[in-house]
Amino acid sequence: MSLRKIVAIFRRERGLSLQQVADGAKIDRSYVHRLESGDRASPGVRVVQALDDFYEADGLVVGAWLLEQEGLYRDRYARFKAAEARASIMHKYTTGIPGLLQTERYARMVISTESTVTSEQIDSRVADRLERQEILARSPAPHVRIILDEVAFSRRPVETEVWREQIEYLIEAANRPAIVVQVLSLSAGLHDLMDGSLTILWADDGTSVAYVEGNRHGQLIDDPDEVFALRLSYDGVRDKALSPTATLEKLRQLLEESE
Repeated sequence: MSLRKIVAIFRRERGLSLQQVADGAKIDRSYVHRLESGDRASPGVRVVQALDDFYEADGLVVGAWLLEQEGLYRDRYARFKAAEARASIMHKYTTGIPGLLQTERYARMVISTESTVTSEQIDSRVADRLERQEILARSPAPHVRIILDEVAFSRRPVETEVWREQIEYLIEAANRPAIVVQVLSLSAGLHDLMDGSLTILWADDGTSVAYVEGNRHGQLIDDPDEVFALRLSYDGVRDKALSPTATLEKLRQLLEESE
């Protein structure tokens, strides 16, 4: 049963008005209305938890909300993948090694860290990640610029061989004509992309979209003004990053230190 139906049934069974529910749960009336109307821009988990507590639903309301959020994420991610596959220019900022440049073994280790993931899901997601990487091999290849936050290198897999293989692959990728890799040093200081990862994609017709991603959530943005603002943020981070040449030196240093 959908979240919209669950919260509507709870309220009607108790004979309560929207305002009475809002007062009892100590939330704004508009939040209750948005949930019951199926508004996709629904309020966050704090509001949903307040309703769950008010109705004494034992997690039913929160659980339904989480399922819908996962569905929204999958939809946004599918649209992002379609845009990525068509892109002729990609600009990325990431706080971890990006999926497009992960080796199979490193990708498997990263995905395996999720507490609830199954072996079948791991295999499926690794295969999906490797399939996405085929974008880089197409002709003509997209022009890709990736800014890697130095924090990405502070958490390494236990297996040294896997880490060395990953660094070697980054070096190889950074030497390709259509790929630019830059490391943003910790000494670069604060910036306004610290809360997550950003991808900006340009199609051949000049249109652009952005994808902002955090832990287990993502937002696809196609509003031109918002994309432009994110591009300015990206440019600011790029200006603080190491040059491509200095980045290669940094990667080779990391490789030597891993011996």
